[in-house]
Amino acid sequence: MDFTWSYCNPHEYMRRVSKGEMPPLIISVALSGAAGKENNPNVPESNEEQAQQAYESYLAGAACVHVHAKTEDGEEGGVADAALYRDLNRRIRALCPEIVIGNSTGTGHNVPREEVINILDADGEMVSINLGPFGVRKLLKKREPPLKGRPADVLLDTVFPITVGEQEAIARKALCKGIKVELEVHHIAQLSNFQNLISQELVRKPYWTQLIFGPNHEPPTLACFSAMLSCLPPDSMFSMIGLGPYQLPMITMAILLGGHVRVGMEDNVFYRRDELAKSNAQFVERVVRIAKELDRDIATPAQAREMLGLSATPRQY
Repeated sequence: MDFTWSYCNPHEYMRRVSKGEMPPLIISVALSGAAGKENNPNVPESNEEQAQQAYESYLAGAACVHVHAKTEDGEEGGVADAALYRDLNRRIRALCPEIVIGNSTGTGHNVPREEVINILDADGEMVSINLGPFGVRKLLKKREPPLKGRPADVLLDTVFPITVGEQEAIARKALCKGIKVELEVHHIAQLSNFQNLISQELVRKPYWTQLIFGPNHEPPTLACFSAMLSCLPPDSMFSMIGLGPYQLPMITMAILLGGHVRVGMEDNVFYRRDELAKSNAQFVERVVRIAKELDRDIATPAQAREMLGLSATPRQY
């Protein structure tokens, strides 16, 4: 089965649906990211907590896990400590022998940018690269004892930066270390940076993209989603990220159109309106139910590895 095609080709779509040739659905789970226990007490922060929730999500059907290593001070996007990442990778692998482990290069706003590339020394199987900067204006809540770190509310009004040169450097190091890059697209114009990496042969086919929709990102509408799909380079596979209340409608559209999905408390701390999520596995379980109703099989970690062009043998730490 071909795992990539022109997603906007109606004839190809109809053929695949009629013949039951949609690929198995790769479910990725993003455990924490910028979210902390001040947002939802069930968000995993420590390496031990993250590994346990990765395990629960793995049992529920997640083939990939996306992690941010954090210290006790609750830095909102995580740190750039390769040793802390490696310990987290090791703990996850001990509980999840097959899951694909991805490390994020999206760190907290206080982390020096020149340190971010060090995360690759933890040797995750995948590493994310933001394909461009994005603006953020939000309230960072204070962390009440026994939580450590932020003693008062802070209004974060900033841009999370990344230069073209930094994208190239991360992709080049990942290529040398045999790490699959996961390209995070926050706005459609950032696809030009995608083409730049392709033109320099810094990314390998099949290209793996995370398309992000929500506030401060691409608008979460069908029209914007369709435009994004039409601009993806050939040989691309996409996974959908819907932020906050837009998570459920956006991932449902992705499942329908033959794409893949990412869920978890990095992207949404609420399971439904006014109801905090109990765990990351809760989101994965919902995706599995939706996918089954829409006649999409769930990809095992082994199938995800084949589809993504990863080694069939999971990395050990």
